[in-house]
Amino acid sequence: MRVIGGRAKGRRLKTPKGRALRPTADRVKEALFNILPHDLSGQRVLDLFAGTGNLSMEALSRGAEEAVLVDASRGAAKVIEENLRALRFTGRSRVWTAPVLRSLRMFSHRGESFDLIFLDPPYERELVGQSLRAIAKEGLLRKTGVLVAEHSVREKIEERYGSLVLRDQRRYGATQLSFFGRSEEQTS
Repeated sequence: MRVIGGRAKGRRLKTPKGRALRPTADRVKEALFNILPHDLSGQRVLDLFAGTGNLSMEALSRGAEEAVLVDASRGAAKVIEENLRALRFTGRSRVWTAPVLRSLRMFSHRGESFDLIFLDPPYERELVGQSLRAIAKEGLLRKTGVLVAEHSVREKIEERYGSLVLRDQRRYGATQLSFFGRSEEQTS
């Protein structure tokens, strides 16, 4: 696994040993970052179920101002921190070792919001919908922000979760990327 664009292009990233994590495949990551703006200058990024931190590090390499990476696994958090140090991104990042839903409430209580949210939970555990509802409820995506959910093509994704509206979907083998934006009208 490596950074594919920006300042850290070509740099390799460490991955934890074992099969507990399912890092975003290079071809899916490349497709995703071809869809997103190439220059992410000034963007605040939230990476939920961060795993290796692969997506956030790509965003930081492309100019994101700050990334907050959340994963409940201490082992994942350790690898994320090692990768951030190796790429010299520690001054522009924070790593939270905590359950995602609890973290979302904390971000809301602190008044935080984000321009770009990556959501990549373990496949087929119904965590995508649950997380999207919580993100919408807590108001964490900025008005012009984008949320990208990576999930199995077998998972049912609704058109709307509160203020979050499905804008686009792309399929890559068994993986699907669902892009959400904010709607001004609220529904539950």
